Amino acid sequence: MTALPACWNTEEKVVFCPELGYNKSIMDKRPVGIFDSGLGGLTAVSALHALLPEENIIYFGDTARNPYGTRPPEQLRKMARENLDLMASFNVKAVIAACGTMSTNATNVLRQSETPVFNVLDASVKAMAAVPGERPLGVIATDASIRSGGFTRALQLSCPGREILAVPCQQFVALCESGRTAPEDGEVRTAVEHHLKPLKEAGITALLLGCTHFGLMGEAISAYLGGDVKLVSASACAAGAMARFLTENALTGGDGEIRYFTSGKTSNFEKMAEVFLGVPVRAERAFAGEDT
Repeated sequence: MTALPACWNTEEKVVFCPELGYNKSIMDKRPVGIFDSGLGGLTAVSALHALLPEENIIYFGDTARNPYGTRPPEQLRKMARENLDLMASFNVKAVIAACGTMSTNATNVLRQSETPVFNVLDASVKAMAAVPGERPLGVIATDASIRSGGFTRALQLSCPGREILAVPCQQFVALCESGRTAPEDGEVRTAVEHHLKPLKEAGITALLLGCTHFGLMGEAISAYLGGDVKLVSASACAAGAMARFLTENALTGGDGEIRYFTSGKTSNFEKMAEVFLGVPVRAERAFAGEDT
């Protein structure tokens, strides 16, 4: 697996959770689960694998029901339960809900799970709260995430006195799912400029990438906003929170096996996943529930 995108591991640009090690004397080889609506959650896979390379990972990309970002909250809560049930069928020891839409619209469902679940809202908001200064903070996510107000409310509570600017960027999801993320891509550049212009004009000091897909466009986003704007990856923060939990509770361990499941066509998933991860991927079919 290739290293994280350059824009993620440049310290002055991106807020990261610290790397953690293993307690070799105690090992729990049960896998961890990570799910998302499609390819975006692969950013969480990369981040967790970089922190704890020996962990076994079950990844589920629900591409047959993608996108999540245009669905109503009640439907999203139902789908969250179904995704958690699928993860439980693999006897996972912890789960990352690597989806900003689920994290903001099905928060209570995720928190009520018997299996520990880490969403991309809580840890990323903590990272944003650590950004110094008084300049405005920005957050971008799917239409459903921004409409829910979850990120905005959490940031206002954690960052009192700071102006919070929230912008829906549903178009970014489609670009990522089609493999178009490069800053030199004209359509990507146009989309970034169109959606992020208000944030640039407001002079934000940090931007929360509230949809896990958006980390794939990190270089294009950073190129437009400038190197002085920190990008906070929700995926990396959620992975860091899980890594801390596993380490502190002596639950680390495994053989480094990563299994990929998709509800859509395996060939399509394999093709795009290999582009993003830099290694060949073999996908298996799995279904969390029927589309409604």
